[in-house]
Amino acid sequence: MPGPQSTLPLAASLDDPVRARDLARMKRLATSLFLIAAAVFLACVLLGDDAGAWVGYVRATAEASMVGALADWFAVTALFRHPLGLPIPHTAIIPRKKDQIGTSLGTFVQDNFLTPAVVDERLAAVDVPGKLGDFLAAPGRAERLAGDAGAALGALTDLLKDDDLQPAVAALVDRKLRETPAAPAVARTLELVVDGDRHQEVLSAALQGLAQFLEDNRLVFRAQLGDASPPWVPDWVDDRVFDRVFSGLQGFLTEVGADPRHELRRSYDRRLRAYVSALRTDPATAARVEHLKDELLDHPAVRAWSGSLWTTVKNSVVTAAADPDSELRARVATLIRQAARLLQEDPTVRELVQRQSRRAAGYVVERFSGDVADLVGTTVARWDTEETSRRIELQVGRDLQWIRVNGTVVGGLAGLVIYTVAQLLS
Repeated sequence: MPGPQSTLPLAASLDDPVRARDLARMKRLATSLFLIAAAVFLACVLLGDDAGAWVGYVRATAEASMVGALADWFAVTALFRHPLGLPIPHTAIIPRKKDQIGTSLGTFVQDNFLTPAVVDERLAAVDVPGKLGDFLAAPGRAERLAGDAGAALGALTDLLKDDDLQPAVAALVDRKLRETPAAPAVARTLELVVDGDRHQEVLSAALQGLAQFLEDNRLVFRAQLGDASPPWVPDWVDDRVFDRVFSGLQGFLTEVGADPRHELRRSYDRRLRAYVSALRTDPATAARVEHLKDELLDHPAVRAWSGSLWTTVKNSVVTAAADPDSELRARVATLIRQAARLLQEDPTVRELVQRQSRRAAGYVVERFSGDVADLVGTTVARWDTEETSRRIELQVGRDLQWIRVNGTVVGGLAGLVIYTVAQLLS
């Protein structure tokens, strides 16, 4: 199962100080109207009905205003948090439903905006080839685009491997090497080595290198012997055994290196000459060499080497692309101007580009609309819950505060009407 996703920060543009001041001002206005209604209601209660009939009308209006204000305050607050911090059911709707809101928003965008029909209808009303042709035909645009293409080519050659840029050259080299038998070439090379007695020099260098390697890692080999030796064997016995074996091995290497007629050297010479003969006469030996050659040609390092053969051509093209006065840049600019003219004037090209742009847009929408919807849903899900609620309130809270104001005013008017009707019917 995937691990928990990290929280994504919201865009800083959503944190608008002006909106914050407007929201605070509207909250103060709505709260002030409630306090005024409460003060009027309290004053009417203290005056009592003896002060006159008008007190009942004013008290009913103030009482209804308080009820409307409180009800709408509760409704607006419940969108973003628990009123008074109390976990009342069906409150803090946005924090509690944030993930579902994100999913619904993504689905809404997918179903109503990112549909082939909507995009195709929009593109049908747009002259795509004409706009593209006008863009390419703007004064100096062809030269700038040619320069941009040269810069892009330079950046591309920096990013891609040589064999990625010229697979044809690499394939040609690979095919030629595979078609050339390797056994005769290897046999001829070994013959030259043996005839010049170079193979003995190679053996001498290898013996010296091995002797030096053993000496440099003497303590490592001694530690390995100690680990492999039974626990009941004393260390001094291990030391005696190791010194005897190590000295014997070093002495043997020195002896072979110093004696050009040593039996090991003669055996090595005979075996190498026999191998050269087998390369020329034994099909099985030749087949093994061919198999090894194929493995080497399949190795990434060898393929990179074959691709490097076109470096000179690549450098020439990149240099020409970077030179504003080069023939390559001039030809690219000419091609861009010709393309602009075709897009503006040629009806066949215009119809083709218009049709293909609509098909491409439809494919992209059909293929990736679900991914866009998922992106919206997962992005909202990764937002911090409290920060999301605060930012949403900052964006729409000022208008929502008008609900509280209207609730206070409309509630008072409704209370006045109800009280008046009651008085007329009594």
